[in-house]
Amino acid sequence: MSIRLPFIKNKQKTSNDKQMEMETENIPNHVAIIMDGNGRWAKKRALPRIAGHKEGVNSVVKVVRAAYKSNIKVLTLYAFSTENWKRPKPEIEYLMKLPKEFLHIHLPELMEKNVRIQTIGDFESLPTHTKKAVQYAIDKTKGNDGLLLNFALNYGSRDEIMQAIKQIMTDIDGSKLSIDSLDEQIFSKYLYTQGLSDPDLLIRTSGEQRLSNFLLWQLAYTEFWFTDVLWPDFSEEVFQEAIQEYQQRQRRYGGI
Repeated sequence: MSIRLPFIKNKQKTSNDKQMEMETENIPNHVAIIMDGNGRWAKKRALPRIAGHKEGVNSVVKVVRAAYKSNIKVLTLYAFSTENWKRPKPEIEYLMKLPKEFLHIHLPELMEKNVRIQTIGDFESLPTHTKKAVQYAIDKTKGNDGLLLNFALNYGSRDEIMQAIKQIMTDIDGSKLSIDSLDEQIFSKYLYTQGLSDPDLLIRTSGEQRLSNFLLWQLAYTEFWFTDVLWPDFSEEVFQEAIQEYQQRQRRYGGI
């Protein structure tokens, strides 16, 4: 026993040292999350779907805190898609109230953590009360230079690409852009995500393994990580598990 115990102790120390190195190296710059499973979470508990959405807000708070601790630069959350308008009217009305409720409670903490809020999507088509609440938070945090919390609101990637193409055609017709100069970098400037780096890591919860019209152009070389955890059950520990999995991968971008 006197021989084996020091050996086990040294082995454990080496493992911890490697874990500490992993936690500080190869951190993704931009993490995107498809927050899925609110409805199923509620159904499993015989609760209305809105109960799942309400609980899902707590997971947003958890993941923002986890991203802040991990020194993530950009966190993009798929909050409401262009397809979500097909849902029942009471559910949509509740979802449109959530940004105000979330920001009313948590904006002081976001300010304290130097978080800046931004949105992508068709912002102008949102209800006035939703736009007012979100715009207030955008204006309030615009001077912050820490974590960028990027909400995809009324967002659809196909719509984004179509709008970009239309604007490009308009600029070509108006001689503001030459078709010969059009390349991937120029095209990216016409997207909602202009100025942002593409996501390094995409997380999708609830066990589904599809993109659901989310950042189709931007995810070309992104690492995907799927979990069966429903979004309301998502925790800082699950987020760290995804980050650690990412850190062990080697991104080749089509190379060897």
